[in-house]
Amino acid sequence: SNLTLLSPDHHLLLLRTRRITTRLPMKRVTSDVLVLIFFTFNFFRNVSASIHEYKDEQFIPKSNAFFFHGGTEGLYASKSSSNVSPDKPLEGKTFIRFEDVVFLRTTESANAKNEMQSRTGLIETIILEVRDRERIGDAFAKSNALCCTPKLAQEKFCTVGEVIIQHNQDNPLWPLRIQTFFEGKNQEANMLPTTVEINRTGMYYLYYMFCDPELKGTIIRGRTVWKNPDGYLPGRMVPLMTFYGLASLAYLVLGLFWFLRFVQFWKDVIQLHYQITAVIALGMSEMALWYYEYANLNSTGSRPMVITIWAVTMTAVKKTLSRVLLLVVSMGYGVVRPTLGGVTSKVFLLALMYFIATEALELVEHLGSINDFSRKTRIYLVLPVVFLDASFILWIFSSLSKTLEKLQMRKSMAKLDLYRKFTNSLAIFVLLSIAWVGYELYFNASDPLSELWRISWIIPAFWSLLAFSLLVVVCFLWAPSSNPTRYAYSGETADDYDEEAISLTTGVRVSDSGTKLERKEKKASVSTNLVTDQREDLEEDKRE
Repeated sequence: SNLTLLSPDHHLLLLRTRRITTRLPMKRVTSDVLVLIFFTFNFFRNVSASIHEYKDEQFIPKSNAFFFHGGTEGLYASKSSSNVSPDKPLEGKTFIRFEDVVFLRTTESANAKNEMQSRTGLIETIILEVRDRERIGDAFAKSNALCCTPKLAQEKFCTVGEVIIQHNQDNPLWPLRIQTFFEGKNQEANMLPTTVEINRTGMYYLYYMFCDPELKGTIIRGRTVWKNPDGYLPGRMVPLMTFYGLASLAYLVLGLFWFLRFVQFWKDVIQLHYQITAVIALGMSEMALWYYEYANLNSTGSRPMVITIWAVTMTAVKKTLSRVLLLVVSMGYGVVRPTLGGVTSKVFLLALMYFIATEALELVEHLGSINDFSRKTRIYLVLPVVFLDASFILWIFSSLSKTLEKLQMRKSMAKLDLYRKFTNSLAIFVLLSIAWVGYELYFNASDPLSELWRISWIIPAFWSLLAFSLLVVVCFLWAPSSNPTRYAYSGETADDYDEEAISLTTGVRVSDSGTKLERKEKKASVSTNLVTDQREDLEEDKRE
């Protein structure tokens, strides 16, 4: 039951570990994804991160106690006091600050008390590091009780009416307990403004608890501010800010290389090159926006709403266009076929559905709180993305198979070699993705309380790195060059059969004076089959 207290059903850990720790009431997810996006844009107007706001939150019954989960974050230890300026005593300090925290009990509960009593109700604020979770409640007293009972008090375990805590011998003040009392018939109890300094790195949990059943119905208002030594960015997100900064530079370098090749061979540029350029630009913008968003969060403690929405939307657009790019390349667009033909509308429809599903998932993950949506809601949002990703993968490899078969029949050896390299690379990336999904599931299953929060940033970072690496492969294989027939569509005339193809298919070595007859025979053969190939392309488009 102690583990359930630390990880209740409403406090879920995401597979994706980019985390927002604000408490905001989530609206019920509708059955229409478009409606979900509309509500998300209109509902999340003031979003904080390391500022946990409480807006008339209810306490949840557990065993013989009532509790409310006030926040969870990974915090680094404060810096040495010798490095702190006297003018800025909180600089370099890690702390949890309580601001305007108020507890309101029901009118019936307040009227039942004697106005001459100085203490007529107790609310306890408990801060603990995850490694000290066994020191709370029944884990110490060997019972099902979280609150001290008269029997346990007789055994000198605790004080009646208080939460059972066994303090750490190495640090007697922890887990930390802060008590707030109701006075007389007052309906409100104000928690004193308190700043708790953190001097040990760890994952910290904050709970508000009371044991008196007469306080049932009590609500909490206010907020807490959590700060690390170098800013308000949550501990698990600190390495990601550095990663996004480096990633934006990597995209800049790739974009510079691509731009130089683009300008150098601009006469041989095909439509596919413009699509690759768009994906590079989107990736650069995405990484830069996330870096700026994290930097602003680190300095202010709040997320800039407009920048966050732009970053989320940019991520969804880039993911969508990246998958479309892989799909059209696999279909041979610009290489084997000049247009997509009858499948254009289907590609557009799949891309639109993927964008909507991804946008909805990203908005909820980055603008909502993990504590605010249930497991069913997570499944509702994740499953469409998983299904559409699987559809993309199946369609991509199916198209690759047809393209390779077509190139083999036409004996376009240069293009065939290009597509074989692309197929092998794509297969490696898919295997890496499957392996990483398995590791991600294992990581989250083996760390339900986020004790490995300092390395959890590698989960989202890997996906960004994998996408960048695949883009580099595409840029390398389809880079503009002085020999566009290597990758460009040429109407499948005899010119498409380069010297290498002729020598391999006819067994005749090509020279300036000895192969005119063979080349003419080859041209005649290709011209005869051209109409047949075009008919096959039309029939294939109809089938797709």
